Amino acid sequence: MKAIRCDNPGVLMLIEQEKPVLQEGHAIVRVKRIGICGTDLHAYRGRQPFFTYPRILGHELSGVIEEIGENDSGLRVGDKVCIIPYLHCGECQACRRGKTNCCENIQVMGVHTDGGMKEWISVPVSHLLQANGLSFEGAAIVECLSIGAHAVRRANPEPQDKVLVIGAGPIGLGVMMAAVRKGATVAAMDMVEHRLDFCRRWAGVESVLTGDGDVEGKLRNLFGGELPDIVFDATGNKASMERVFHYASHRGTVVYVGLVRDDITFHDPLFHAKELTLHASRNATREDFEFVMKAIEDGVVDADEFVTHRVAFERVIDEFESWLNPANNVIKAMAVVE
Repeated sequence: MKAIRCDNPGVLMLIEQEKPVLQEGHAIVRVKRIGICGTDLHAYRGRQPFFTYPRILGHELSGVIEEIGENDSGLRVGDKVCIIPYLHCGECQACRRGKTNCCENIQVMGVHTDGGMKEWISVPVSHLLQANGLSFEGAAIVECLSIGAHAVRRANPEPQDKVLVIGAGPIGLGVMMAAVRKGATVAAMDMVEHRLDFCRRWAGVESVLTGDGDVEGKLRNLFGGELPDIVFDATGNKASMERVFHYASHRGTVVYVGLVRDDITFHDPLFHAKELTLHASRNATREDFEFVMKAIEDGVVDADEFVTHRVAFERVIDEFESWLNPANNVIKAMAVVE
């Protein structure tokens, strides 16, 4: 079978591999769609934490079960599935408490272990979700939107809360979608106008602003003289992540959704004066996947509009560089496997 491997930063290779053999407790899935995410792009650029080369990328996946044994999940050959790519150990302290998204020994497909940028993949049955009610593209975007849903669940906004989401990429859009669905008043901040337009149209945010000038003043104008109760930073940008403490209200909450390979510092007197709560948010859990799948099934999420660039699997290497160019207005690129 064909697979695409990142051998070193800036180097993608089309390789041949043996098709996986069915193992007990696993299923063989014919991959149909592969979402290209920030992790893939950062790995290609050599900026992805927790990453080693060479590595087959790809963890935003949907496909069809081709082989599966008896299982308690009711899955069968021919089922359309989306894949939970976070392989947890089930034994560490986090796993025992149900926090499988931050397992001490986690192996994320496409990061710590080879991913799904190939024609077939072997997946534990426990990490498959039946998705017959979704399109292949809808099933493939569940993972990236689930990261945003998990971040929102960490902060637990209420309908009266004012929320700011910084960063209008796919992860930030997932945060916006989930926060709007929870009933909060949501504003989006980014430096790219076309992304802010997309936030209004696709995520249903009430207000947008750029991250230049007097941001605190802009926020007070948007929120009736007050600052946001909850600020999500989905930029993965060190400078942005250090500024967010100024944007949150007193007794507010800050959630780091984006990840940066660097140290983050902040002014402790400000942090204490506001009595802020700071959360990290990592990956997602099955509950988050189910929340997003329900949103897609209910028509809240438009998968067709979210996927802005589509390419045949055989052309991924040729097109990969173009997805790094901001001028191409990429929200989500998707590889199609026939």
